[in-house]
Amino acid sequence: MTAPANPNGATRGVLAAALCYLTWGLVPLYWHLLTEVSALELVAHRLVWSLVFVTPLLCWLGGWAEARAALGTRRGFAVNLLSSALLTGNWLVYVWGVNHGHVIECSLGYFLVPLLNVALGRWVLRERLRPIQTVAIGCAALGVAIQVVQVGRLPWIALTLAVTFGFYGLLRKRSALGPLTGLAVETALLAPFALALLLWRHHTGEGALGHASSTVQVLVLSTGVVTAIPLLLFAYGARRIRLTTLGLLQYIAPTVQFTLGVAVFHEPFARTRALPFGFIWAGLVLYTVHNVFAHRRNSPN
Repeated sequence: MTAPANPNGATRGVLAAALCYLTWGLVPLYWHLLTEVSALELVAHRLVWSLVFVTPLLCWLGGWAEARAALGTRRGFAVNLLSSALLTGNWLVYVWGVNHGHVIECSLGYFLVPLLNVALGRWVLRERLRPIQTVAIGCAALGVAIQVVQVGRLPWIALTLAVTFGFYGLLRKRSALGPLTGLAVETALLAPFALALLLWRHHTGEGALGHASSTVQVLVLSTGVVTAIPLLLFAYGARRIRLTTLGLLQYIAPTVQFTLGVAVFHEPFARTRALPFGFIWAGLVLYTVHNVFAHRRNSPN
């Protein structure tokens, strides 16, 4: 991808994408205010209120025709249902992890995503790997293995987040839907089940709406805004900047999450735990340097 023709547009694109990733990085602070609500209920609220928020936007932008076309075939319906399930599973594990003191491990999962994407490209799409990409994936795998030996268990939260988001990204990459339309389709497919869960919890007196404090209820109703606004920023930025720039900016979110886990939530991070992170970060450095130089070689400018 060549540089955008409009420098001002590129600057606005960088700012929008950076703000998107910064928001995703800071979102543990938001979920931490809702620890009294179960992760399952929070995800149900997120599905329902995201759909409520994006519906008028899609009506205004005329995106429902695109959404209906995506669901008009069996294959399209199945692919979008699978991507919806992957996204919902990712949300559930992430919210549970954040609200149970695993913000650092959640950040590890998103540090792994770029390298997992490379591996998926090789194993699923049969893309050819450069030697430096193989070394980068090996560094990440070694980092995970060291953590398993140190802790005595798989970092299941990190791996689940990386795998669900990696496969979700793979499906979205092969979809013609834009971010906003994709979110509308994915939430619409599971919103009826989410709404049924919320109605049942309200009926039993366990739901947040009508039973929790007014602050919690307002925060719960804001889940749609918290979900959709970063996506809108991402969509705006991604159209205006280089893919390599976008690839560099993506590290903002897990870096901020990691910092929050250590400095704000005071999660334990012993020196021994720095070793597996070091290998994973080394893999990311190799991956990023390779992408930057590859882009410069291929750029007509």
